[in-house]
Amino acid sequence: MSERPLDADVIAMTRAWVANFVVAHDVCPFAGREVRRDSLRYVVANDDDPEHLLHTLIEECHRLDAEPAIETTLMILPEGVADFDDYLDLLGVADALLEAEGYTGVYQLASFHPDYVFEGVAADDPANYTNRSPWPMWHLLRESSVEAAVAAYPDPESIPEINVAALREIGSAALAEQWAACRRVRARD
Repeated sequence: MSERPLDADVIAMTRAWVANFVVAHDVCPFAGREVRRDSLRYVVANDDDPEHLLHTLIEECHRLDAEPAIETTLMILPEGVADFDDYLDLLGVADALLEAEGYTGVYQLASFHPDYVFEGVAADDPANYTNRSPWPMWHLLRESSVEAAVAAYPDPESIPEINVAALREIGSAALAEQWAACRRVRARD
């Protein structure tokens, strides 16, 4: 894409990715419930200044503090962190900021990026699609909810292995097309 889509389209793409990829492939066995409950908040952080992105992250923590009906926030970062290494650097700062602000044990960040590659894994390995998203984003999760969901799930340690096996069976070409289809969704669709 030469020009970034409107915020409504960025959110529509992200919603499509959550429904048609994350939930459809059961990448996160806990996501479907929250989608059905409509308890996910989607926020487009329109800034390429890392300081402003970090400020928005803390604002979202405050929102989650004040609004318990919001289970989780997907903070979409379409500006400034297109480079995966830059994204990882900022993610480290974001984690440190959550700790400095007293949010350790309250919230945790899951990370997603269009170019996500796990350390020691080839870039074209389908396993990387567990963390590939249409846009760079931080998933701000309530720690207590994660703990409750994991406690109620039989053998939660097997989730990553199951995901990797399932995605490798589908294959990179099919996953790339499914993932790209999410990027073609627009708010009017």
